[in-house]
Amino acid sequence: MYDIRLMRDADAPAVSALICHTLRTVNIRDYDEAYIERDCAALDPDAILRRAAYTHFYVVCDGERIIGCGAIGPYWGSETESSLFTIFVDPAYHGQGIGRMIIGTLEADAYFLRASRIEIPASITAQGFYRKMGYTYKNGVTEPDEEGLLRMEKHRTI
Repeated sequence: MYDIRLMRDADAPAVSALICHTLRTVNIRDYDEAYIERDCAALDPDAILRRAAYTHFYVVCDGERIIGCGAIGPYWGSETESSLFTIFVDPAYHGQGIGRMIIGTLEADAYFLRASRIEIPASITAQGFYRKMGYTYKNGVTEPDEEGLLRMEKHRTI
């Protein structure tokens, strides 16, 4: 069984390494190397700490090893909309329900429960997973935007 908990500041290097490893081994199927390396540079440990400062940032652990992560926070300061961010699972653990565990935790979080709309800036690679989790394409747009992401969302009644 895996444990999920809020990220600690000391976890930031491991979280950054997990994200970059996943981008370089999984997302590379859908993005070129330059795009992947820009993402890795933008998600260094300091950036992870900055994101954790305005979100509820969770990590999934197998013993002491961080094998997954995900965050939820306000959508541009909104009180009625939230966003999911930085959802990654170590490729060695894919297919074991960890992504579902992360989504379940984020959807039980106060930021989710207060929101009537939740948005995910989804990678091309992850869009199928998010669709399985009940997220749809925002405004029906199924092509990546200028950032190479698909905006996905879920509406709920509060």
